[in-house]
Amino acid sequence: MRPVVRQLRQPAGRRRHRVLRDGDGARVTRQLTKHQHHAGSGHAPSQRQLRVAEEIRHVLAGLFTRNEFRDPDLAAAQITVTEVRISPDLKHATAFVSRLGRSDVDALLPALHRAAPYLRGQVAKALQLRAAPDITFQPDHALDYAMKIDELMHRPEIARDLEQKD
Repeated sequence: MRPVVRQLRQPAGRRRHRVLRDGDGARVTRQLTKHQHHAGSGHAPSQRQLRVAEEIRHVLAGLFTRNEFRDPDLAAAQITVTEVRISPDLKHATAFVSRLGRSDVDALLPALHRAAPYLRGQVAKALQLRAAPDITFQPDHALDYAMKIDELMHRPEIARDLEQKD
């Protein structure tokens, strides 16, 4: 006789209400959504996510260095991949890109989105993953922000204030 497979019983609705205490000790009920209740959204990326994201960044950087594109908008552009973030299931990747010495990376986003299937195929050839991730591109304005802060720090009135503190 074969044993019967049974599932564990769970409370209906999966307990989405929690009672919290505020600063005065009063009870405050907070409704949690399904996405807040489960782990994954607020956690740091795993080691595998970081490793795969860095490999994707390396492959994309090599492709942009070699300029193997038919699209004339991408062939003439010097694109830098500053960071890649990947979802926990490794199916969606976001690549943050910037242009060397220029801040008009927003103009290249349509061309990058047109080239995304080609880039996904090249990433799939280079990496041994179960499924190649969908790649989306976002502009990285961190370098522009850093240059702006550096420019502000070198202004005479700011330099004078910094010297007085030393």
